[in-house]
Amino acid sequence: MSTLPLLPPVDPSVDHALRLIVAGASTESTCATDLAAGPWNFDAVPGYGPGSSMGDVIPTGAPRQGELPVAYREADEDELHARIRAAKETLGDRVVVLGHFYQREEVVQHADYVGDSFQLATAAKEHPTAEAIVFCGVHFMAETADLLSGADQAVILPNLAAGCSMADMASIDQVEECWEQLAEVYGPLDAADDEGLVPVIPVTYMNSSAAIKGFVGRHGGIVCTSSNARTVLEWAFARGRRVLFFPDQHLGRNTAKAMGVPLEQMPLWNPRRPLGGSSSAELQDARVILWHGFCSVHRRFTVAQIDQARAEHPGVRVIVHPECPMEVVDAADEAGSTDYIRKAIAAATEPTTFAVGTEINLVRRLAAQYPQHEIFCLDPVVCPCSTMYRIHPGYLAWVLEELVAGRTPNRITVTADVADPARVALERMLAAKPPVAVA
Repeated sequence: MSTLPLLPPVDPSVDHALRLIVAGASTESTCATDLAAGPWNFDAVPGYGPGSSMGDVIPTGAPRQGELPVAYREADEDELHARIRAAKETLGDRVVVLGHFYQREEVVQHADYVGDSFQLATAAKEHPTAEAIVFCGVHFMAETADLLSGADQAVILPNLAAGCSMADMASIDQVEECWEQLAEVYGPLDAADDEGLVPVIPVTYMNSSAAIKGFVGRHGGIVCTSSNARTVLEWAFARGRRVLFFPDQHLGRNTAKAMGVPLEQMPLWNPRRPLGGSSSAELQDARVILWHGFCSVHRRFTVAQIDQARAEHPGVRVIVHPECPMEVVDAADEAGSTDYIRKAIAAATEPTTFAVGTEINLVRRLAAQYPQHEIFCLDPVVCPCSTMYRIHPGYLAWVLEELVAGRTPNRITVTADVADPARVALERMLAAKPPVAVA
C-alpha cells in the first residue's frame, strides 16, 4: 500500500492565507494584495474587484452594493460569526442559507447547503416553506433560485456587486443581434428541414443571466451545466443542424470535441464583429458556434503548470474543470465538473497527490477535508474568483440581522416576461439527465 508523508493540517481559509501573504509571513504569492482588504472598499468602484476577473470589463449599469454599515465593516471575525449564528438561530426555518463551493470558508461554514449553482438552485426549490433564501454566490445564481423558488419567497444576494464576468460576456442585446445575423445566413430559424431539424438551437450555460435563459426558452433552446453539457448537446443535435453555445467557449469546445466535432466546425462568434468574425460559408459548415466568453478563474490554468506539477510530483493525478482552455483539458488526466472533482477525490482509496484546476477556495477546502491526500491548486498564485469573494461574513451578518428586524434587503427578482420562458429552458435541462454510469 502506497503512503504519502504526513502533511501538516491545511487551513482551508483563503482569507487567512492572503493576510499572511500581505504580512510577509508566507512564501505564497497573490494576484492582488487588495484581496486581503474588506470588499466594501470596492463597492463604490466600477469593476469586479480584485481577484481573477479584475482585468475584465464590467458592463455599464452593473449592480452596485450600497454602503455596508460601519458596525459590520469594523467587526472582527469572531464577532461576525457570533452575530451570524445568533441571527440564524432566531430566524430558524424561516431562512435557508445557500453557499457555493467557491465561497470563502468563513461564509461556507454558515451555509445550510453547499453545492454548485445547479445543486443550490435545486436546494432552493426543495424548501418551499422558507420565507427567505440567502444565496451566497453570484447574481445569476440568485436569479436562477428566484426562477425555481416560490413567488412568495425572497431570494437575497448579500452583496449586489457579486456578479459574474463570464455571464456578463453575453448580454441579451448581443445575443439577439447574433440571432438576427444568423437568420440572414440560415433563413428562418424556426423552419425545420425535410429531416425535421431547424438551422440552429441555442444552448446557454447555467452561468448566464435570466434574460439569456429566457431568450433560449423562447427560441426552442435549453440550459446546460458542466455535468450534463454532453447530454444537452446531444439533445440539441437531435433538433437542429447546429448549436449556438454561450457564454463559455471552453466548455462548449471541450464538450463538442469529445463528441467528435472537428475544431474547424466550431467557429468563434465575436459579438463586436459582423457575423461574429466568420464568413457565411464558415457558418454554413459550422456544427457548434462558440460565443467569445470565458471564465477568468479557469483561464488562469496552463499546460506549463501541469508540466511543472508532473515534474515536481511524479505520479500526480491532474484533474481540471472543463471551463479550462482546450490545451489544458487535453494535458490533464481528467476533466469534469466541480461535483466530478469532489467525487473523484472522495473515491480515491489510496493516498494520492492531486493537482486540481479549479477555484482556490474549493481546492483548499478539499485539501483540509482529505488530509490523507496531498491536494494543491495547479495555479501557484492565490487568486480567487473576484466576484464570489465579494461575499464576506460582514454582508451575511447584515442581511440576516435585517431579516430579523423584519426588513428584506438585496432581493433578487426576475420579471414574469423573462421568468416564464427561462423556466421552460430550465425544465428542458432538468429532463436531460446524463446516462447513469455502470460499474
